[in-house]
Amino acid sequence: MSDDPRFMPAPEEEKKKDDDSAFIGRRLFRARTILVSEAVTPKLARNVAAQLIALQDADAESPITLYVNSPGGSADCGFAIYDMLRFVRPPIRSVCNGLCASAAVLIYLSAERKRRYSLPNSRFLLHQPSTQMMGSASDIEINALEIINLRKRYNEIVAAETGKSLDQITKDADRDFWLSPPQAAEYGLVGKIVKSHTEM
Repeated sequence: MSDDPRFMPAPEEEKKKDDDSAFIGRRLFRARTILVSEAVTPKLARNVAAQLIALQDADAESPITLYVNSPGGSADCGFAIYDMLRFVRPPIRSVCNGLCASAAVLIYLSAERKRRYSLPNSRFLLHQPSTQMMGSASDIEINALEIINLRKRYNEIVAAETGKSLDQITKDADRDFWLSPPQAAEYGLVGKIVKSHTEM
């Protein structure tokens, strides 16, 4: 980025952005709402964990609403977020409001089926994890086995949360498997399709 002052935001603009972000953050905290609206990364996992701990500390009984619109990303971070959402005491409600793909499906499934919602124009994508492997042949073989184990664990969670057999999930997720909200509801991913907040 250029250091030319003509292309740099004025300090008051930067301060306004920071103030706006802090204001939104406080409103989301009071609403007990977490947004998963980016790729699944270590930064997202850290932020979601921090918000969950703070919300549980503020009130361990009231539900937390999770809005998911994510293309997925790191499987390890997806598992980390899923585990934290299951670990905290407050009940979790998940709402898909866009794309819920790959590792984001794990995050969405952290809520019980009766607390899993979808807006009408959302999309769901199941598929097996992928990675780029480098190194010696032995290391590549070790990593390949780990990817197989990761895929098996992903499929086991999806099977348990949808009521489908592990064989069915393994077959469906072998390639990109797209679902509309009605298809996802029939499949067992979605508990209810809603058009407004009052329907939850």
